[in-house]
Amino acid sequence: MEIKLTILEYSDQGLQLEWEEGFEIKTAIINGDIVISANKAGLISLARHMLTLAQDVVPVGHHLHFDEFNCLEEDSSELIIERRC
Repeated sequence: MEIKLTILEYSDQGLQLEWEEGFEIKTAIINGDIVISANKAGLISLARHMLTLAQDVVPVGHHLHFDEFNCLEEDSSELIIERRC
């Protein structure tokens, strides 16, 4: 199976995120473990977001912040993915 993703370029407005139609993502912390569960569209969306964040022009410290009010399912734990050096 081959999946082709379009990665939106970083700009002065910051990261532009594109979501797959019908995405579902839930996060939880269970016994100290971070659990991310998602349907296919959710996994593809997360992969695209991480590749977007990995662009060389994205500043160190830039991050993606998701919670139940911003793309995650109800009762999800907050998820922050940060660009390091």
